[in-house]
Amino acid sequence: MLHHAPEPEPSWHGVDPAITDPERWDDPFRSLAWFRGHAPVNHTPAGLWRLYRYADCIRVLRELPCGVRRIDGTQPGNAMGGGTSGQGQFMLQQDPPNHTRLRKLVAKAFTPRAAEKLRPRAREIVSELVERALAEREFDLVTGLALPLPSQLICEMLGVPGADRERFTRWTAVATHLLRGTYLVGEERVRVEATVGELAAYFAALIEERRKALGDDLISTLIRAEETGDQLSPQELLIQSMGLLVAGFETTVGLIALGAKNLIDHPDECARLRREPALIASAVEECLRFEGPIGMTTRVLHADAVFEGRTIAKDTTLWLSLWSANRDPAQFAEPDRFDVARAPNAHLAFGAGTHHCLGAHLARMEAQEALGALVARTRELAREDAPLAWGASAFRVPAALRVRAEPR
Repeated sequence: MLHHAPEPEPSWHGVDPAITDPERWDDPFRSLAWFRGHAPVNHTPAGLWRLYRYADCIRVLRELPCGVRRIDGTQPGNAMGGGTSGQGQFMLQQDPPNHTRLRKLVAKAFTPRAAEKLRPRAREIVSELVERALAEREFDLVTGLALPLPSQLICEMLGVPGADRERFTRWTAVATHLLRGTYLVGEERVRVEATVGELAAYFAALIEERRKALGDDLISTLIRAEETGDQLSPQELLIQSMGLLVAGFETTVGLIALGAKNLIDHPDECARLRREPALIASAVEECLRFEGPIGMTTRVLHADAVFEGRTIAKDTTLWLSLWSANRDPAQFAEPDRFDVARAPNAHLAFGAGTHHCLGAHLARMEAQEALGALVARTRELAREDAPLAWGASAFRVPAALRVRAEPR
């Protein structure tokens, strides 16, 4: 007979996701370092377990039998998106074989080759934005570069009219809060679900319009999408179109804004990137590792698993701290040092395993173009020495980033 150590009393250890803590949001890494050292595997009052070490997170993502749903196919109420009306049909909230089927049908639009085909257009948009921003010398990097690049590119990809872009991006930021699942309550849930309803109505009309005259935009691609005789149903098409936008657009805004912030805050590394522009791909990977916009993800165990001598039962939700894993000294040398040439850099900013981010190639390409041009076309960059205000998104995305630039 196996004997397990008694389970400690479940505790939030001061970090309850239902309680907003602006100070911790400003700097989450200090408390994460404490967890990694003192409570790397802890059981919470909500019944889920939180993991903070890289080795534990990568083991869950790549090795253990697990998914985003319970073994019987239902969604756990305390997982991201769980228990939310209308949720659960997006591919990120599906396990194989449904996830495999949906991903195959839409994957062609997000391959490395597809992202590279968009690079010339991204470069063109970036050139216009950077030229306009540098003409002012002082500008908001979010509204001047980080937001309009992915906004314009995704709207062009979807065939969304330019006049609709402002409300489209507002809807997207609010819709990200659906990922909070049961932690989204009261009036805020009503507001978010109403916004999602507006976004769904817009997409439904756009899809109907495309069916009448298919083009070369992403929605037309998804309508045509076929794999071994299988196609997306009308409902699946609507949900996947919305989900791909919500999951990818706002996070790219955060990647570019936070990446610029860290390059500015580390002037020696920024200067090195100016001298060695070929490091831009490596620099973007370091931006993702050092301070990416997504702090966590969840998985549900499909078999019992042991962590630190404690058995966690199947069908238990695991909360994985990606931010903590990406600063784990057991995986990364000097993890709190920002290094644009860091190699190797097997960060988890895009997750790993079956649900690895489908839009990773597109996000990387956009950040490379935006940050590469910003650094190459300036002699110096500085920002206001003040706490950042955060945007409406559920992700950690700056609302503004005031920058002073000296053009080359």
